Amino acid sequence: MSISAAREKFRKFLAQKGLRVTNQRLAIFDAAFAQQEHFTAEQLLDRARVLDASVSRATVYRTLPIMTKSALLREVDIGSGEKFYHANREGGSTQVAQVVCLDCDRIFEVSAPFMEWYGNSVSSKLGLRPVTQRLQVSARCDTLRLTGTCPRRTS
Repeated sequence: MSISAAREKFRKFLAQKGLRVTNQRLAIFDAAFAQQEHFTAEQLLDRARVLDASVSRATVYRTLPIMTKSALLREVDIGSGEKFYHANREGGSTQVAQVVCLDCDRIFEVSAPFMEWYGNSVSSKLGLRPVTQRLQVSARCDTLRLTGTCPRRTS
């Protein structure tokens, strides 16, 4: 999904929910979709304020669930007590697995087309229909183990 199509989807979702399209919400959207990596609410706040200094922390925290419900963002909980978000450029696909590097704290998303089959298979055995699913793997960096440095680690 292109950024302009995603922005239009966001506008329509806000209107459908009876919410105003504000400059602050659009700055939050733009900051989120400019990110290639996963980000926290606080990181999004910092980036949105670069685009619009009037963006408040409260507006970010109120907008994140809206963007998640509209399937524009995916929320990722890696068990660290802090939620991460990722722009959903694929338009709602849940066919990804997350691999969390325990050494550099980065989250990688890997295509996992088998997940639809697996979710349907195990749910149907119980007479259920899957609504959401996720696969998350915690891993360690081979390069760090072998050389002592991780090329993916950010400063």
